Amino acid sequence: MRALALVAVSLTVAACSPEPAPPPAPLALDCAKGFEALSAAVAAQPDLKLADAPGEPYGFYNAADGSVSFIVTRPGAPAHPAVLRQLASGGRMETTGCAFGDKAAYDRLVAYVESLAAVR
Repeated sequence: MRALALVAVSLTVAACSPEPAPPPAPLALDCAKGFEALSAAVAAQPDLKLADAPGEPYGFYNAADGSVSFIVTRPGAPAHPAVLRQLASGGRMETTGCAFGDKAAYDRLVAYVESLAAVR
């Protein structure tokens, strides 16, 4: 009987435990901040990991759960300077970004990144 009471108390305590905090909202792209500030803000996000991509003129920052990715151009990239964000939700991928340089090169970068997402 005592064991049953202990189980009942344990279940009650577990049921009253606080819900885990929801993950933080992905970093919003505020193009008015400029490339340097925006790229630094992306790099400072603790929940993003910089992917190892030697030789690529881009920094690829990814959330562990795959819900958000950022692409930050590096010098030498055709669309540099630019920052892209991809949000995955409901089986869809939404790409937004900030172009601070050649708009045509930026549009080609967006098309390329979206084509990669379509293959996944």
